[in-house]
Amino acid sequence: MRTLAWPTETPWNPYTALVYSSLGSRVSVDSWPGNMLRRYDIWHVHWPDSLLNIPNNFHAAIKVSGFFAATDFMRSRGTKLVWTMHNFASHEALHRKIEPWFWKQFIPRVDGAISLSNAGLSAAMEKFPPLRKIPTVVIRHGHYRDQYPPPAKDVRPRLGIPPDAKVVMFFGAVRPYKNVDLLVDAFHKISTPNALLYIVGKPNSEQLADLLRQKAATDPRIRLNFEFVANRDVFSYLSAADVVVLPYREVLNSGSALLSLSCSRPVVVPELGAMGELKEDFSGEWVRTFRGEIEPSVLDDALNWSAQPRPNVCAMPPSYEWKHIGSQTLALYEAVLKNTPQAARDVLVEMERTGR
Repeated sequence: MRTLAWPTETPWNPYTALVYSSLGSRVSVDSWPGNMLRRYDIWHVHWPDSLLNIPNNFHAAIKVSGFFAATDFMRSRGTKLVWTMHNFASHEALHRKIEPWFWKQFIPRVDGAISLSNAGLSAAMEKFPPLRKIPTVVIRHGHYRDQYPPPAKDVRPRLGIPPDAKVVMFFGAVRPYKNVDLLVDAFHKISTPNALLYIVGKPNSEQLADLLRQKAATDPRIRLNFEFVANRDVFSYLSAADVVVLPYREVLNSGSALLSLSCSRPVVVPELGAMGELKEDFSGEWVRTFRGEIEPSVLDDALNWSAQPRPNVCAMPPSYEWKHIGSQTLALYEAVLKNTPQAARDVLVEMERTGR
């Protein structure tokens, strides 16, 4: 089976590279744009909405038009388009006129879809009814456990963190919808002694970075590291946290939450999107949810909760293992090529029965 993938890998997230490496020898994967004269069975796309994050209207329109032209060319040659549904809208909402047209054009071209959660699949069916007529499945977002080396020793001294500090950490790309500014506001008012807030990640604008610097300047308990963290240091930073807090205003799935769990750090997330399923899968021992905006009481409760005894290593549910994910993805490809939604359901039911 020959697959064209977009993207096969990204510098900020090994997720897609892990997806394709899990498929085994039955699938040959080329990176977009590949060889457009070659016939592909599957074109597997992630984050097509990233085209809507291009600031310039003209450049965004050109990129979107080129994407649809390439899609139509490949589909005319028999290639099936598979979409992994990470988002249903662009987070930045830069192009309010182009975006509705984009989704109206994109959805009818999709031949099969993968959701990372049951909540995501239900939301997709409601927002995009044509998806009900094609093969769709739920395949979990795999873990990152083998991607980041654990630190050889306690990293708190190197990071300048006192040994008795109770560290709340935000880790990941800093963007407006992630509510990091509200996290800083809430932290100012917490009552837990020796608390420290560490924000680790690169803001997507200097304006947002300046806002956070201003808010943090009045509280010496707040540390900011506005840099892209190299792979070798990811686990080191996370190992310094008592609890990772991700106070997103909106979220469907969260790679940062799964990264924290992969590094055996308890995580606090809003009760939105698939976060309830994440709590069910990993248990309330590792995932805590809250409703509404982040409040000081949420942070105080999170620090008390994180201090409770738990295993040193967070157990990984089987559905988050890459071997399982590879088998499910291949089954979806096969169902799409058969062009029947029932084929996808039948294959996955059989996989669950046999434990593949």
